[in-house]
Amino acid sequence: MNAQTETTSDTTVAARVAGEDIRSGDFVTVLHEVVEYPSFLWCCSAVTLEEDQPVRVRYLPRNQGEPRKVVAVCLPFVYVKNVKGNVIGVDTRQHELVRLDRKVGQRLWRQMTKPSKKKRK
Repeated sequence: MNAQTETTSDTTVAARVAGEDIRSGDFVTVLHEVVEYPSFLWCCSAVTLEEDQPVRVRYLPRNQGEPRKVVAVCLPFVYVKNVKGNVIGVDTRQHELVRLDRKVGQRLWRQMTKPSKKKRK
């Protein structure tokens, strides 16, 4: 007995990318962000921390998954355009970026930048 399955959807995986491998025109998104707090504000540990050592916390940002188009790279900064057209700088020391598949990135970019059609009454 031969069994065959057909898939109609293509699944891709966003790949973690180092800052030096990012190029203009790539589509990236933030995977997670690292925030630093002074150790004297950190009271969530039984261990005494040195005063000059920051506490690093990794968290998932709210705009995670939003495609951004790379405009320029000047490490450690990557300058990206968001879907609203704003150019912002991303510090690769604080943000881990993933590169989106080019076809997926282009498709998302077109859908998210397309002007919305308003219904008339």
